[in-house]
Amino acid sequence: MDPFSHPDLERLGRALRDRLDETLVAEQTAARAAARRRRTLRDRLLESEDRSAVVVVTATDGHTYRGVVDAVGVDHIVLTEAGRFTYLALAQIVAMDVR
Repeated sequence: MDPFSHPDLERLGRALRDRLDETLVAEQTAARAAARRRRTLRDRLLESEDRSAVVVVTATDGHTYRGVVDAVGVDHIVLTEAGRFTYLALAQIVAMDVR
């Protein structure tokens, strides 16, 4: 009889694999949550630019600006809508909604 095919070892191996899988899922979930917490507004704008997403941005003066994120600079963004470009300083953005 092969000692590695003992029924107790098979059960133990399955239990250890299940625990390892559960631990891996928990660690990946925690890593994703930590990454989301560390993302800055600029990171989110860069993702929106990559997806060509339409965003609605609220500025400190209360105005809202809508458009596709055309470019993200170090300290500003460029929104475009209907061929019109709007440049906004990142420091002036209060809120952003991705559509």
